[in-house]
Amino acid sequence: MPKSAMQKNKVFLIIKYLSENSDEAHPVSTKRLIEYLASNGISAERRTIYSDIQLLRDLGYDILQNSNRLGGGYYLGSREFEIAELKLLVDAVQSSRFITAKKSRELIKKLEQKASRFDAGKLQRQVYVAGRIKTENESVYYTIDCIHNAIQENLQIQFQYMEWNLAKKLVPRENRLRTVSPWALIWKDENYYLAAYDEEAGLMKHFRVDKMGKTMLSSQKRVGTEAFEKMDPAAYTNQIFGMFQGKTSSVSIDFPNRLIGVVLDRFGRDIFLQPISKDTFRLHTKVNVSPQFFGWLAGLGPEVKIHSPGEVREDYRKWIASLLEGMDQE
Repeated sequence: MPKSAMQKNKVFLIIKYLSENSDEAHPVSTKRLIEYLASNGISAERRTIYSDIQLLRDLGYDILQNSNRLGGGYYLGSREFEIAELKLLVDAVQSSRFITAKKSRELIKKLEQKASRFDAGKLQRQVYVAGRIKTENESVYYTIDCIHNAIQENLQIQFQYMEWNLAKKLVPRENRLRTVSPWALIWKDENYYLAAYDEEAGLMKHFRVDKMGKTMLSSQKRVGTEAFEKMDPAAYTNQIFGMFQGKTSSVSIDFPNRLIGVVLDRFGRDIFLQPISKDTFRLHTKVNVSPQFFGWLAGLGPEVKIHSPGEVREDYRKWIASLLEGMDQE
């Protein structure tokens, strides 16, 4: 490359070097900058370095100078991401279930490039999450991108829904492509779900994104606007247990006061709670009545009781009885 062309890269190389090799504890001297530029075929003097630093400051880069008995130097004061923010992002990527182990490593490598080489090592963290199993579907990254594109362009999507077999492999659930209108992505129970309108069934459905294979855009425009407008995604995810469908019912459930945190964690704060006694309260909410809902109640103990409606209370009794009957038959 001609010398004149290399000289044009000088300012870019200076900010690149400061970004990768400096922080408050490790300022870069003018001499080191001159040596670095020389190694890239660019000649520089102290006075030109001063003017280049000022130009970068004028462009908005937070370049600070640290003076000490050893001479000090320049360092990048603020960055696009603070180290605490990068650590948080690394922890989120590493612990995320829907991102494969390979993709997690690739993302963390990219995040490391946002820190100095001195801080990059601090991002080599290990987050342990009980029972965490990473997805093996490498295409989930691109499936999510396809869904976002479809929503933005108001198009339907086609995909092949998958399921696990006994060989622990994801295989097609059926030999056909489903066509749906995507409306929202939902994060629930550590998984990504697509809320979409199924025109064939005439209702809103949800699908596990990491079980969607061969996802592609369709040329057909989305349908189901009215169905989606009637759906409150936040309320929808709170009333469905384990993301299993069931009949929606308004229920009243009695809890001991010590479980108020459990109830708020599950349903959020926008719920109606009624004090019943000095030790108990009653929750009034909508839920999708399903075995998963009954299992959640049972796990909280005998103090938790369905107050109404009577038919849901009776279904809960029958569900518990069926469990005991199944145990007796072993």
